[in-house]
Amino acid sequence: MDCIHLTGIRGYGYVGYLPEEKILGQWFEVDLKLWVDLAQATETDAIKDTVDYRNIISLVQNLLKTSKFDLLERLAGAIADAILQESSLTTQVQVILIKPAAPIPDFDGNIRIELTRSKSNL
Repeated sequence: MDCIHLTGIRGYGYVGYLPEEKILGQWFEVDLKLWVDLAQATETDAIKDTVDYRNIISLVQNLLKTSKFDLLERLAGAIADAILQESSLTTQVQVILIKPAAPIPDFDGNIRIELTRSKSNL
């Protein structure tokens, strides 16, 4: 199966376990891998035969801005579900949700949630 990678989708959001995270917000980053049959698009050169990246990026940025979950896992799942519902050509999606500045004392790294969902999971 063919894949489309969309990386570095950034957005400011209000997801987090701590109350301050829901008030102050923080930056998030999302990397996506979409499994799509691209055979038709390679022949027709028509956008209708592939995934319109603009729509997927906009969808993810909107979810980052408007979601109010406690857990990153929930946000990653919501992103995966929304993409599978939005894109009829996408059969499977991998979401990597990155929280680059988690408010954890003495922790300078980032947190990444990676999950893979397919249409059969819906």
